[in-house]
Amino acid sequence: MTFSGRARRFIMLLLPLLCLAGNGLLLGCYYETNDDLTIVALLRGVSAASPVTDLHLYFHGYAALWAWLYTTAPAVPWYGLTLYGLLVVATVLLFAVLDKVLSTRLSMGWVLVCSTLLFEVAWLEHGFWFSYVRIPVLLAGVGLLYAAQRAPGRKAAILGLLAFALAWLIRPSAAVLALLVVAPGAWWLAQRRAVPILASAAGFAVVAGLLVTFTRSDAAATYRRLDVLKSNLNDFHLTAPPARPLSAPDSLGLALTHHWMVGDSTLINEAFFNRATPVHLPYFVEHTALPKLRNLLLQLGRDYFPLLLLLVGTCLVAWRSGQPRGVFWVVQLAFAIVVVGLGVGLKLPPRLALPVLDFWVLGNLIFCLQPAARFPLRSALLLLVLLLVAAVPYAYKTSHRRVVLSAERSRNHERQRLLFGKVRGGILVSDIVEETYKSASPFQEHLVPTQGHLLGIAGWPTLDPSQPVLRHALTDTRDFTTSMRRLAEQPHVAWVLSPEGAALLNRQLALRRQTQQPHVRLQRAPEVGPQAYKAWVEDVK
Repeated sequence: MTFSGRARRFIMLLLPLLCLAGNGLLLGCYYETNDDLTIVALLRGVSAASPVTDLHLYFHGYAALWAWLYTTAPAVPWYGLTLYGLLVVATVLLFAVLDKVLSTRLSMGWVLVCSTLLFEVAWLEHGFWFSYVRIPVLLAGVGLLYAAQRAPGRKAAILGLLAFALAWLIRPSAAVLALLVVAPGAWWLAQRRAVPILASAAGFAVVAGLLVTFTRSDAAATYRRLDVLKSNLNDFHLTAPPARPLSAPDSLGLALTHHWMVGDSTLINEAFFNRATPVHLPYFVEHTALPKLRNLLLQLGRDYFPLLLLLVGTCLVAWRSGQPRGVFWVVQLAFAIVVVGLGVGLKLPPRLALPVLDFWVLGNLIFCLQPAARFPLRSALLLLVLLLVAAVPYAYKTSHRRVVLSAERSRNHERQRLLFGKVRGGILVSDIVEETYKSASPFQEHLVPTQGHLLGIAGWPTLDPSQPVLRHALTDTRDFTTSMRRLAEQPHVAWVLSPEGAALLNRQLALRRQTQQPHVRLQRAPEVGPQAYKAWVEDVK
C-alpha cells in the first residue's frame, strides 16, 4: 500500500480526528474531577462577585479570555471547547510522531493499525475521562517530540515550542513534568539536534516562571503558599500529628481543613499550618510511605496494565535491539523513580499517571525503532500481540467505567436541579455543590443560573482571593464568620450543607461570637430538603 506524501499526511490527520470523534460518540466525555466546572463557575462569575480574570496558579492569560467570552456568549462552553481543541492538536501531533517512527519498519497499513491500537489502549482515556491537568502534559510533551523529530526544521520547532508555551500557561508544573519525561525520547529521535529544542523550552519555563513570580500580588502569593500547605495535608499526606495538644481554635482549624473549609483566614493561615500540620520526614517514612506505595502499585496494575505490558514488551525488544543499552536501562530506572516519587512523595491521579506512562512507552518505542537497531518481524509481532491482548480487557474496563460515569452524571444532574432550584436569584451557601460537578460533560455546563450567586464554603476555591471579594459584595465584610452571621439574617439565602459542614460552621460561629452578639446557629430544615438548613438567630437578652 503506497501513498503520496500529501495523501499520507491527510490520512494521518484524519485518523486521530476519527478516533477522538468515534470514541466520543460511543463512550461520551466525562470530567474526571470537579475541578474543571469549579473553575468555570469562577470564570462565569457564579461563585465570584464578577467573572474572575486571573486564576493565579494556572491558566495564565486563558482566564481573562474565557471570562470575556462567557460575558459575551454565556451559552457557549468555551472552557471545554478550548481544552478539547488543544487535546485534538496534541493527538494529531502524536499521530504525526508515530507515523515517522513506525514507518521506518512498517508499511502504511500496519502503521495505521498500530497507531489506532495504541490510541485505544494508551490515549483513549484522555478524551473520555477528561481533565484540564492532562492537557498541558500531553500538549507540551508531544509538541517537543514533534519538534525534535523534525529538527532542525524551523516550522516544526516553532510549532513544538508554541505547544509547550500554551501548555505552560495552562499549568506550569505539568508542562515542566512533560519536558522531563519526554527528554529521553527527544534525544533518541534527534540526538544533539534535540538539545536546542529542550533548552529553549526550559529557558521559556524559567523566564516565564520568574515573570509570574515577581508580578504576583501579595494576596496571590499568600494563596499559593496556603494552597501548598493545604495540599501537604489533604492531598499528599506529608504531615505528622502536631507535637503538642492543639488549642480550641487550632483544633477547629484542623477539622475545617480536613473538610476543605479553609476560607476563614483568622483560623487557617500559615502560622496555623506550621503549628498543626508539621511535615516530619521520619513519621512520613514510618507511617505513610509504605501504604502510599502499596496503593500506587495496585492502581498501576489495575488501571494501566496495557501500558505495563507494552513496557515489558519494549524492554524485551530493546534487549535484543543491538543498540548500546546502558543509557536505556538508566532511563527505565529514572522513569520508575519519577512514577514512584510522584505516587509516594506527592500523588499520581489518573490525569497524571497515564500521560507519564504514555511518554515512557513512547520513548521506549522510539529507542527500539532507531535506524541502527535490529527490529525483526517477530519483535513487531510481539508488540502487536501485546496490544491486542491488552485491548480486550481494557475495552471491557472502559465500557464498565462508562456505565458508572453515566449513572454518576445523571445523579449529579438531578442533585444540581434540586440545589440550584433553591437559588431563584438569591444566594446559595453550600459545601456540597462542587461534588455534583464530577462526571459532567465538557460541552454541557450545568451551573447555577447567572442571576444567583453560589458561596461555596468548602473546596480549594475557598482560598482563592476572589472569595473575600465575593463575601464583601454580599455582606459588606470580608471576614468569613461575620459574613456568615450577616447572611443568616438575610431572607433570600438558601443553606444546603452536609451534616459535617453544618456542624463545623456552627462551631465557627460559636467560637467567634462576641459577648453582645446574638446567637446564630444553623439547624436542619427537613421540610425543605434532606440537606437543607435554616439560620436561627436568638437575640441576646
